[in-house]
Amino acid sequence: MNRVVVTGFGAISPLGLNAEESWQGAVAGKTGVATITQFDVTDFPVQLGAEVKNFEPEQFLDRKDARRMDRFEQLGAIAANEALHHSGLEITDENNYRIGSIISSGVGGIQTLTEQTLVVTNEGARKLSPFGIPRIMANGAAGMVSIAHGIRGPAFSVSSACASASDGIGVALQLLRAGIIDAALAGGSEAALTSLSVGSFHRIGAYTTRADHTPSPFSADRDGLVMGEGAAVLVLETLDFARGRGATIYAEVAGYGASADAFHITAPTEDGAGSASAITLALNDARINPEDIDYINAHGTGTPLNDASETLAIKRAFGEHAYNIPISSTKSMTGHMMGATAALEAVFCLSAIRDCVAPPTINYTEPDELCDLDYIPNESREFLIRSVASNAFGFGGHNSVLVFRKFEG
Repeated sequence: MNRVVVTGFGAISPLGLNAEESWQGAVAGKTGVATITQFDVTDFPVQLGAEVKNFEPEQFLDRKDARRMDRFEQLGAIAANEALHHSGLEITDENNYRIGSIISSGVGGIQTLTEQTLVVTNEGARKLSPFGIPRIMANGAAGMVSIAHGIRGPAFSVSSACASASDGIGVALQLLRAGIIDAALAGGSEAALTSLSVGSFHRIGAYTTRADHTPSPFSADRDGLVMGEGAAVLVLETLDFARGRGATIYAEVAGYGASADAFHITAPTEDGAGSASAITLALNDARINPEDIDYINAHGTGTPLNDASETLAIKRAFGEHAYNIPISSTKSMTGHMMGATAALEAVFCLSAIRDCVAPPTINYTEPDELCDLDYIPNESREFLIRSVASNAFGFGGHNSVLVFRKFEG
């Protein structure tokens, strides 16, 4: 079985327009949450979102190409471009069938879908955009990245709600291990800050209604998530392929575990059994013991049910060692980027291994007896980080966990 390593990564997020800017914002405990500007929230029941700030697509993409893309496709393309540049991987006629493009999304082009629904309702079918379908497709980012870079291997999107990017990276890992491909661009992209999606999350009681110090994962006063947007992409390669071209290796993708709660379409199991199973599967796949994990990047949405359930899941999977593991929810800063979140959190895990610093959980104001682990409150922490676990759980009962570790040849 091939070992799989990370040779590059890129990101664009509410904390920055590239991976390093996003990481430095996270380490500094910067918030990406502010009043939503993409639609009028004057009379809306909630007003906060985590948007990508100062974003002008033409700064990164050809103007004509950018106009034909939904925002989630633009963000995915930008993250992929950075990841490829960072990796130094050259895609040629000799290797392009051995490279994959797996850029996942939970919902795809919901901004275009919302806009075009209004167009057909108010102006008729003849006014619909001829670019509507390719801008709506959840696989649009994967396809456009494939076309832009001449990638002819497997190209698709995994859709498992907020676990999408994690599952996509996990699928890429399996393809690489099996020798089906030699390299892959794997990650996620999402731009779902529309009145429809934000309003729908509010309607089911999952969105915070506060206007200050929010979201607040694992804090006793947490009351819901804040939606975000962005994209992140990793360049994954088999170890032999990476060594053969003299690539810089940033970490190893050591394990992947996935499970389903089979319980409720939007609520996690109260005992955390399903997500604990995914953690254990990922540890077993990585062939490491629970005591070997130095840091956990939590799913940590800031909803009362999720954070309590995830805390129980970590305890079930790690036993008493759970109390020794520093944990943080970077969603406290980036908001919940839906299907793209796990990809950005993977970038943060890789950066944490590189720099031996873990970002904080900001907006943490008071302990909760149901959430009694070490959540790195409010300030980042420096310590030796060799192996990390990254949790991603999604509506539908999807549980996905990745394990990254410091590369040792």
